[in-house]
Amino acid sequence: MTFENFESAQWFLLCTGFVLAFIMGATASKTNFCTMGAVSDWVNIGDMGRFRSWLLAIAVALIGVVVLESVDAVQADRSFPPYRSSSFIWLENLLGGLLFGIGMTLASGCGNKCMVRLGGGNLKSVFVILVIALIAYFMVTPFPGTDITLYSALFYPWLQPFSVSLNTGQDLGSMISGETGALHTRLLVGLALGVALLALIFKSSEFRRNSDHLWGGVIIGLCVLAAWYVTSTIRVDADGETMSLFGYYSEWDMLADSDTGRPAAGSGLNPQSFTFINPMGQTLGYGMSGFNPALLTFGIMAFLGVVAGSFIWSLVTRSFRFEWFANAKDFSTHLIGAVLMGVGGVLALGCTIGQGITGISTLALGSFITLFSIILSSALTMKVQLYKMVYEDEATLGKALVAGLADLRLLPSALRKLDRVD
Repeated sequence: MTFENFESAQWFLLCTGFVLAFIMGATASKTNFCTMGAVSDWVNIGDMGRFRSWLLAIAVALIGVVVLESVDAVQADRSFPPYRSSSFIWLENLLGGLLFGIGMTLASGCGNKCMVRLGGGNLKSVFVILVIALIAYFMVTPFPGTDITLYSALFYPWLQPFSVSLNTGQDLGSMISGETGALHTRLLVGLALGVALLALIFKSSEFRRNSDHLWGGVIIGLCVLAAWYVTSTIRVDADGETMSLFGYYSEWDMLADSDTGRPAAGSGLNPQSFTFINPMGQTLGYGMSGFNPALLTFGIMAFLGVVAGSFIWSLVTRSFRFEWFANAKDFSTHLIGAVLMGVGGVLALGCTIGQGITGISTLALGSFITLFSIILSSALTMKVQLYKMVYEDEATLGKALVAGLADLRLLPSALRKLDRVD
């Protein structure tokens, strides 16, 4: 896709982000696609339907990315955020995922679900999203009058020493075969993993009969894939030479007559797909700037698209309902959850969509660590909540935690102090 000028190419990028996200928002609303709900169904009632739908979205995006990358239709090596970076921030992926999983459980949904609920009239989600956005914004943006961010003040000094500099990118293809054989290995590994997931998913006859779970996973996976394709193939005709948006931005002073229409940063012009925590912070910054067009990004348009898609669907189905906090405890629990999601989502470079689907589709090792830690901490938080509710004062945090770990078979049952709750 080659455009005559930078402005039209960027506009197409932004509009495509909105349209695809609109479809995602409407689909998630229609099919009740929810990653936290998927974990909850599995942990609390043993229902794997929504979990399989999530896995299906992963499989569709993964297979699509490795196939399109093999024919140079996707360039995930230069992605934003840099999933395949040679700087392996494993502890940030782990800690961020753990915090995010706890946060999304306390806040009754991940970032994507909060946006879907916002479109459906849930006013609690307005508060949660604002808190996430504020935290995410200051995790990467210095406080006024300083060069200090939340990340630099609270995390960088002790997390950075644990990062590992790899000789290759951190995707499985590069780590197995090196840079020269990475493309072929990615295709083989991605197809093998994707097919294995599909076999696991469609093994369930109950899942095969549930059209909502089926189409929810397929459509959301295809939206993630389509975003990768579009952001990787947009080109600008610069006096007969075709250039990527980021390439054009890098040579702006040589190619453009003025700074009119120049984005504030070039990183958001790289190949990318959907992630929602950092874009919430970007959206807040965009609003605080007086809607400066130079700050408008694919992520902001994706955020707006999901909310709009959910909103329109709620109007069409007459399911739009206002909802607010039940009491002070409900408010404080959501507040804590939102803070943890804002911190965790930025640390881990993504959320249940941004790392759990988009990141996994690149085969990045950090994405697998983040996905695992999100699922683990969310499941464990649900177990702790259950034991605290059933046993009340008898269930201290420590006892509930041990019981939860035993339920998940991560500790011997002999260590539990509370009888199992089924």
